[in-house]
Amino acid sequence: MHIPHVTAPTVAIAGTTDRFPVRRIFCVGQNYADHAREMGSDPDRQEPFFFSKPADAVVANATTLPFPLKTEDLHHEVELVIALGAGGKDIAVEYAAATIFGAGVGIDLTRRDLQAAAKKAGRPWDMAKGFDRSAPVGALTLGVPATKGSIALAIDGETRQSGDLSMMIWSVPEIIATLSTFVELAPGDLIFTGTPAGVGPIRRGQIVHATIDGFETLEVTFAA
Repeated sequence: MHIPHVTAPTVAIAGTTDRFPVRRIFCVGQNYADHAREMGSDPDRQEPFFFSKPADAVVANATTLPFPLKTEDLHHEVELVIALGAGGKDIAVEYAAATIFGAGVGIDLTRRDLQAAAKKAGRPWDMAKGFDRSAPVGALTLGVPATKGSIALAIDGETRQSGDLSMMIWSVPEIIATLSTFVELAPGDLIFTGTPAGVGPIRRGQIVHATIDGFETLEVTFAA
């Protein structure tokens, strides 16, 4: 039997033709107080929780996407994405920044109707988050990202989400350190760090425009 050849997913690196190979994708939930409230949760500083997406869920900038299967309530969540160039387990907060290769703009796409049904039934909601093409990521900028700066998302030119990186409940080093107590992190891992309030639906034919100060803009279009 012929063994298939599988190509590793990659993300662009700003200012170069090189590509960052993606090993795994982790996401931290409800890391902005205003978003936690809009999702019906208590935004007090409790230990962060994590979920994952498959590595091949990454989508490049300026891509036209088919509307996802099995949903009529697709939601956008703009996020700062951290790319790791080093890893480890039980990483101390003060050393966490040294693991960062770079960062960029991402969109955590969510099949909200599937997530709501799974939550109601007490079932896992993997299929609400970890589906095909559910993780658009823009070009990575090298180095440790700033701790403040505008983060926003617009659909067809209308602003839907607007916040600041300083509004994070858990800082990037704290997220890396905590996640490393659950899994051994490694080069190639991506971490989506949470979204501000304003998450909402995307319709067929719409253009989604995501920005964070200091990073290349991310834009994806959904086919009509």
